[in-house]
Amino acid sequence: MELLAPNLRVVFCGINPGLSSAHQGYPFANGSNRFWKVVHQAGFTERQLAPEQWQQLQDTGCGITALVARPTVAASEVTRDELLSGGEALKEKILRYQPRALAVLGKQAFSSAFGVKNVAWGRQEMTIGKTEVWVLPNPSGLNRATLEQLTESYRELFLALK
Repeated sequence: MELLAPNLRVVFCGINPGLSSAHQGYPFANGSNRFWKVVHQAGFTERQLAPEQWQQLQDTGCGITALVARPTVAASEVTRDELLSGGEALKEKILRYQPRALAVLGKQAFSSAFGVKNVAWGRQEMTIGKTEVWVLPNPSGLNRATLEQLTESYRELFLALK
């Protein structure tokens, strides 16, 4: 469930697949996850893709990966060690493909994976090669952020990449 290629505008990096994503075979498959709605409303896709159309994201210059491949019911089940080694593997992938931006979906996951304390939302000071690093709210239905708040955060990235 990874979509990486050269010359992408952005790679969205989730924490790890949920059980429904693992079962169905595509990312952000759970009906309560707002990823597909948010990337559409923020401007990344012309229409809202269904989870099973996930590979069409590449046509819009977007990719997908995850910090940890192991599926869980909730991302909170992922260990710090898994996030740390996931961060190392992610750096290697980003250095290989060099998208314009990497968007890590979740402050806690970013903090654990990259050893950064006091993470702010949005663009980070660090880069990976020439790739800008952003931290955006996780679109999981477990996140209390509203659809409007999520869309606004993702739109800020969309506009920065125009």
